[in-house]
Amino acid sequence: MLARDWLATDEGRCVPFEMGAQADWIDRPYRLYRFLTDIEDIIDRESDDRIRLQLICPLVRRLLNSCEWLQLNFLPPDPETGWSVQMLYDEPDFPITIQTVVWSPGTASPVHNHATWGIVALLDGQEKNTFWQRSPTSEFPDLIEATADRLLTPGDILCLMPDAIHQIEAIGDEPTISFNLYGATDYDRRFEFDPLRATAEIF
Repeated sequence: MLARDWLATDEGRCVPFEMGAQADWIDRPYRLYRFLTDIEDIIDRESDDRIRLQLICPLVRRLLNSCEWLQLNFLPPDPETGWSVQMLYDEPDFPITIQTVVWSPGTASPVHNHATWGIVALLDGQEKNTFWQRSPTSEFPDLIEATADRLLTPGDILCLMPDAIHQIEAIGDEPTISFNLYGATDYDRRFEFDPLRATAEIF
């Protein structure tokens, strides 16, 4: 199956994403420590989140192709919540979080943004992403409306801009497993939305 790269924009669109130019890869394993160093260099060099995503996304593919243990390091979903998170890397004062996330079939997330750039690489299962955009009115300043759906299959990578709003749902009979990478979260801008009540709460 063809692996695809997508970008979820701050405006609620999901578009094909063209990666930045990459240097020739050295013919040796791409270790997690080297991946982290490369990301740190990109963050220090580039302040534009879209450019950061263009440069980091190919490195995520390279890492997953080189380090099979990352794809096998996950927790079964909690039977009560329907999901689980396995933290793979989270260092104080370092603006990177890496985790694997598992969702039970039929489980859906709240509608939310991440308030940071992010990359989600689907490893197994099928994940439906519904994207939303802000449509405020004088009466409902937190009103949002759905704009598009995108079904991710194994090998697909979704890059998220900080204010992209989405909801995910595990489709099919198998759990979804994803490799998730996030930058430093601005918690004052991170919201969970209730489309029915037109409200948003910081979480």
